[in-house]
Parts: sequence; C-alpha cells; structure tokens
Amino acid sequence: MNAYERPVLGVSSCLLGAPVRYNGGHSRYRFLTDELDRHVDWLPICPETEIGLGVPRPTLRLQDSDGAGRVISSADGADRTDELAGVADQHLKQLRRLDGYVLKNKSPSCGLFALPVFDDNGDLARGTGRGAFADRLTRLLPNLPVEEQGRLSDAVLREHFAERVFAHARLRALLEGDWTARDLVEFHTRHKLQLMAHSPDGYRETGRIVARAGLEDLEGVGASYGEAFRRTLAVKSSRGKHANVLQHAFGMISPRLDDARRHDLLAEIETYRRGDAPLSLPIALLRHHCAAEDVAWANEQSYLRPYPDSLRLRHPVAV
Repeated sequence: MNAYERPVLGVSSCLLGAPVRYNGGHSRYRFLTDELDRHVDWLPICPETEIGLGVPRPTLRLQDSDGAGRVISSADGADRTDELAGVADQHLKQLRRLDGYVLKNKSPSCGLFALPVFDDNGDLARGTGRGAFADRLTRLLPNLPVEEQGRLSDAVLREHFAERVFAHARLRALLEGDWTARDLVEFHTRHKLQLMAHSPDGYRETGRIVARAGLEDLEGVGASYGEAFRRTLAVKSSRGKHANVLQHAFGMISPRLDDARRHDLLAEIETYRRGDAPLSLPIALLRHHCAAEDVAWANEQSYLRPYPDSLRLRHPVAV
C-alpha cells in the first residue's frame, strides 16, 4: 500500500493559526500545520465566532447548573450552551464525512476532557466537564476519532489517532464508491493484521460480517462492517498485542528466510516486546525481508504502512 487516501479532519480553527481566540490570538499547533497538513484536508470550525461572538471577546466558563455544565459568558451571564452545541448540528452533513477531529483543549466550547467547572460565585466546583460543542460532536458521531490538542503531545495517543484517521479515510473511500462483496473481502484482508493489533475479537467480528457480504443486502453489510471496523480500531493496542501480530507476520514469511534472518527478526520482535526498542524497528526489518523476498501480501497489509512514513509516529520507544 503505497498510496494513501487523504483524511478529511475537522479542527478548531485556532489550532491552524486563525486569530479567533477570545484574546485575538491563536493556538497554532505545529504537529497539525507542519507535519499532518501535507497529508490531510481540513474543515476548520470556531464555534464561538460562528454564534456571533467577536474577537476579542469576553471569556466563557463552564458553570454548574443542577449537575449539568452550562457555558456562561463572564461579561453578562448569558448562557451560550445551546448555541455552541447547535453549531455541530448545523455542520452535521460535513461532519458525517470526516475521518477525525482535533479540538482545542481547555476551551469551554471545544474542550474534550477534564474541563474545570465553576459555581455561581466563580469558585471551582466538584468534578469536571466537557465543552458544549465537543459534547454535541461526540454524541452525534460516537465512532469518529476525536482528540484534543494537549493529548496529542503523548506519542502513543498521537500514533493511535493518526492510525485511526487514515484507516477511516480508506474505509470511507470504499463505502462511498461502487463497491462489491469482493471489494469488501479484499479491504478486510488488507486490514487483517491492523485489526488484530487492536482487538482479536473485533477482527473476528468484522470477519463474520464480511462472510455475509455475498448473501445479504450490501448496504446493510457495509453499515455493519463500518461500525465494527471503527469500533475495533478505537480499542487501544498494546506492546503485547503488537508483538503477537509481529509474530503472526513472522510466521507468514519465516519459510522464505534462512536461520540467521529468522533469528534476527525474532530477536528484534522480542526486544520490542521487552520495551527496549520502538515499534518502527521490527516493522522496518519485516518490511525489508518482505521486499527482498518479494512477498506480495506485505505490500497490501495496512499494519505495515498505516499512514505516510514521513509522520515518523512509530519511532518513540513508548509506542
């Protein structure tokens, strides 16, 4: 797989450098603008400016109201919750075609995790909340890969997010086209190792759906497969799962290797399993041997090339 479908990602406008923050500034995030930008298309949205709030503008805060978080203006106490949530509904047709979304953290409209909640006096209340737009977005599209800026600094979360959005793009390209049962079988075969690396149960579930492709209505099969595929890739992988998949791949190429190369590849997999090497090393060695031996299946396995190599996301030892 040398070609990649271009994911379409929603994004908080300020993260791409748009000066739309409350203070007239931006929060440009270089991973998005300098690395991911060349590989994806963007749908920038600033919910606060879309509901008519100016730049600069009074700050908003998440305030407790009978156990529910409401977005309140610090200037006049106006409740902006429903307006901000409604922006997601206004863009729903576009949002349904997205392959992922990156939100601004700590934002009362876009914050996804652990947003502070205040009481009527402006003091911190118990618990945390979620921004109004972010909450509505994730309710409307529960299987959409969504992350916030701050968490993408974590190497494991960043790699998982990128893997999911490129897989979503490939799935979208399949299901939006004039596909056949055979096309679905081929798609599933290409994603076998990738699905196994996240959830063996999910791999088996998607396989059972594919087996029905020639017997049932294709539209219904496609919807069921898409749901199971996205849910499976949402499960976080682990060092142990990756090592098991690498062992599985090793078993497929082992008959073509001599003893020295088999030993080297197994040793590299074990070094990764122990946490002493990044995932990129056994992957690179496996790809090298597959290329040398002209192993056709390796060029088709999404697990070995889940996204463009230039993103360098499997190099940290933490992954």
